[in-house]
Amino acid sequence: MAFEVLRAVSEDDAYANLVLPKSIRKHQLDKRDAGFATELAYGALRGQGTYDAILAKCVDRPLERLDPAVLDALRIGAHQLLAMRVPAHAALDQTVGLARAVIGAGPSALINAVLRKVAARDLDTWVAELTRDETDATRRAAVEHSHPEWIVRALRQSLVAHGRSVEEITDLLKADNDAPVVNLVALPGLGNLDEAREAGAVDGELVEGSALYSAGDVGRLDSVRAGTTRVQDAGSQLVARALAAVDIGDRTADGSRDGEQWLDLCAGPGGKAALLAALANERGAILLANEPAAHRAKLVQQALEAVPGEVWDVRTGDGRSIAEQYPDTFDRVLVDAPCTGLGALRRRPESRWRRKPSDVGSWVRCSVNCLLRQWTPSRPAAWWPM
Repeated sequence: MAFEVLRAVSEDDAYANLVLPKSIRKHQLDKRDAGFATELAYGALRGQGTYDAILAKCVDRPLERLDPAVLDALRIGAHQLLAMRVPAHAALDQTVGLARAVIGAGPSALINAVLRKVAARDLDTWVAELTRDETDATRRAAVEHSHPEWIVRALRQSLVAHGRSVEEITDLLKADNDAPVVNLVALPGLGNLDEAREAGAVDGELVEGSALYSAGDVGRLDSVRAGTTRVQDAGSQLVARALAAVDIGDRTADGSRDGEQWLDLCAGPGGKAALLAALANERGAILLANEPAAHRAKLVQQALEAVPGEVWDVRTGDGRSIAEQYPDTFDRVLVDAPCTGLGALRRRPESRWRRKPSDVGSWVRCSVNCLLRQWTPSRPAAWWPM
């Protein structure tokens, strides 16, 4: 399963957090095996930079000349050998067996030879050897904490720009590599967390109606399959609730404000839109969820299906032209503008290897243009640019 996830990420540009749950269910893994396979896949993706630097010392050719499937198998083997409590002989046997079954006999011999060299040292010894003669702190941190150099440099500069000590970079990079806990939210008025609590979830401390779940495949919960309980980071939950909570005035005598029009301008894949729609349903409001990409708009549609259809609509198109179809202004607008995703590397470890320095400028320009063109100051609105 871990190999399938890495191949989908490498070959199909897939997101691991979307591929992995489907793969767990396809293979019908129990809780223990699902946890093990998840750590194999996510750990190999998180540690890719460090593992590739180690593998480069153990292979007699540049890594880019290896078959991509062979390289993915080597990364899985390296993670078991260097960062998990798997006996070396078991890690070698299972990785070689995987290669023989899905890649071929020839590559399996190469993988066996390379991983035996990897197993000759522990991770700390390997990192010390790789960084022994490195005087540049950024390059040393990139190898030690498995981040591209340009991201380490950008984060260091950001810390300084915000008046923080550059020494915090170590804690920041370590935090990116921590295994994340699953955050759940019960859609207000539609779901509850009783089933999740029975499965071992504990109530979240940051957001009402949230829980932290670590009991295996969350897709096994009936409420999750029904869509009334969703996997959603606490930060996303807080943003949606903050937008709904803002007092924008102009209310009736009894304090209600039926008929508000809400807009989620960049809604894909739909997590915040689902929570906003549930809140809108409680308050007599209507939500329009806009998403430029058709395939992501379908994800938004799926996310919203648990909420009564009369309180939401999905539009597929460029948000900058939305006024042509919806000339009235909106009471509350959420713009989670397209970004590099560098603030979510714990959840999406593969993103660090996909982004390039040139991405940052283009995303910022897109976000600023989107914000400026959508601002309609003709009447008070709740506006939370992020």
